[in-house]
Amino acid sequence: MTSFLRIAFAQLNQVMGDLACNADAMLQARAGCSDADLIVFPELQLIGYPPEDLVLKPALIERARIELERMAKATGDTGPAMLVGTAILEEGELYNAMALLDGGEVTTIIRKHRLPNYGTFDELRLFKPGPMPEPIEFRGVKIGVPICEDIWVDGVCAHLASRGAELFIVPNGSPYEVEKDDIRLALARGRVANTGLPLAYLNRVGGQDEIVFDGSSFVLNTDGEIAWQFADWEEEVATTLWEKSDDGWACTDGPQHALDAHPADIYHAMLVGLRDYVNRNRFPGVVLGLSGGIDSALSAAVAVDALGADRVWCVMMPSRFTSQESLDDAAECARLLGCKLDTIPIMPAVEGFDAMLADSFLDAEVDITEENIQSRIRGVTLMALSNKFGHMLLTTGNKSEMAVGYATIYGDMAGGYSVLKDAYKTTVFELSSFRNTVRPSLAMGPDGPVMPDVVITKPPSAELRPDQKDSDSLPPYDVLDPILKGLVEEEVGIEHLVERGFDRATVARIERLLYIAEYKRRQAPPGVKIGARNFGRDRRYPITNAFRTV
Repeated sequence: MTSFLRIAFAQLNQVMGDLACNADAMLQARAGCSDADLIVFPELQLIGYPPEDLVLKPALIERARIELERMAKATGDTGPAMLVGTAILEEGELYNAMALLDGGEVTTIIRKHRLPNYGTFDELRLFKPGPMPEPIEFRGVKIGVPICEDIWVDGVCAHLASRGAELFIVPNGSPYEVEKDDIRLALARGRVANTGLPLAYLNRVGGQDEIVFDGSSFVLNTDGEIAWQFADWEEEVATTLWEKSDDGWACTDGPQHALDAHPADIYHAMLVGLRDYVNRNRFPGVVLGLSGGIDSALSAAVAVDALGADRVWCVMMPSRFTSQESLDDAAECARLLGCKLDTIPIMPAVEGFDAMLADSFLDAEVDITEENIQSRIRGVTLMALSNKFGHMLLTTGNKSEMAVGYATIYGDMAGGYSVLKDAYKTTVFELSSFRNTVRPSLAMGPDGPVMPDVVITKPPSAELRPDQKDSDSLPPYDVLDPILKGLVEEEVGIEHLVERGFDRATVARIERLLYIAEYKRRQAPPGVKIGARNFGRDRRYPITNAFRTV
């Protein structure tokens, strides 16, 4: 009977749809673990996760089969077997599966039993649920392989234990969310406690459109204690040593990497999401409007930390309402970050639009229309630079603004990606203060402050009319954001928020603004998901909607 196992875990990034690249990366990881018996990879690592409708293309599934066979042949040597996440087509049905490659062949297929169909997940429309899984036999050891969602529901781990499983290996594609580390760990400890079996939880790292994966893989022994804690946000391949005693299998203690505290975790999520989006889509860099305000300052800081200062192009576009303080603050932000800053005044275009529309606007009062024209001129200007030079336009709006429609469609909402899309304004303040004092471990930007303190402390303003402040149109953000969290993340009604002490008329107004801005958000660029419910994959509301909770 085998009493020792060396199991390598590969916490890797992925390239969606680049099957050969993903296969090569797995084979390279395997080559670095020649002393291991088995190397394990995350869920759907060969294809990418979440694959969405890409996985419905027959050509992709056929190519995945070819690449899986290529990897299987590589295991004909003396190196480790491989447990690989892929999609399998069997009798016309598509499965999310793990394939055991050993001795030059595909020896076992494990199909995912429980398919998630909530939040960011819609696997039921892509895959067929597999049967209740059975343990796989490997070197005389029965290993339970519940795939991601299979451990989030009751029954699968218990079934595997009842069928003789001696330990669990859980391959995942688990997206980052605030406080997700604690949730995963508590869940895994519950499965260990219920079954009496040790558990290895493997997750991937990297960004895929709006979703970011934080890694943070770990191994638990039967006492529920962490034997091995992988790092967050970075690729890592490590070989763990397992030993069987009269009490069952246990993993020898290994490194205990410290995971990000809050808000460093959010900042790293933004950094990794933007980095992988820009690089995988082969943009030379990003361009953004730098206004002297906190949202654009933080967006620029994340961009420099993700891509390097030489790939970040900031543009100040003053109008007659732009204060000298804003001009100075934008210049100081660019200086601190070390990135390029151009100034392109928009007054010639504003005057041109005034002349163009003079007859049509005759006798009409000046109102928000003229403000929106300024914003749209800036959007056109930035898109012109993007088109001409190839840099992706980085959108700088935050979740509070997107929620209530305090943003101009085809203006400051223009762009290809937004790092602040799921960050409320109060989170923006928190992150800006954090980055001004701490340089995150993955940051390519400078040590020290990245924006003047006054950018954080001055009252926010769009500067589209004289003496404008955000508070002219919206409640203070420390009031607005809790209301929005109740309406968006918790889906509670007005009465619940009134019971929490918020003014009824204010809550009713915010709910109305939230609903009528749905059409804007539907046209907004993608952005990093950081919370439990982002505007995008998590929240799919009808644009035309007469329901109110009042």
